[in-house]
Amino acid sequence: MYELTVKGEFAASHSLRDYEGKCKNLHGHTWHVDVVVAGEKLNKTGMLVDFKEIKGALNTLLEELDHAHLNDLVYFQAVNPTSENIAKYFFDSLKTELKTVVLQRVTVWESEKANAAYYEKTK
Repeated sequence: MYELTVKGEFAASHSLRDYEGKCKNLHGHTWHVDVVVAGEKLNKTGMLVDFKEIKGALNTLLEELDHAHLNDLVYFQAVNPTSENIAKYFFDSLKTELKTVVLQRVTVWESEKANAAYYEKTK
């Protein structure tokens, strides 16, 4: 099995609903995002997939979120903009874009010491 990781980042603000603590107030982070894909077979060039394909899909999402107030986005009006839900947002969005590989996991870091990951169980 082969595995590739692509990293990106975006800066955005949010406030957590139904939370008793400082994070209920408006604040921001520079989130770092790790996208991990996997597959068993390499193409004729010897690649699982061109990094450019993964980066392109990731960068589209990063641009949408960069310097946004996450609570104002339609997706995060329905779900609280926690790191867990941000990771799932990236996973669900990328899963529809990346057709030639299996999306293994998306990890969202809100600081260098705290992250949340989302993945789907394999059968």
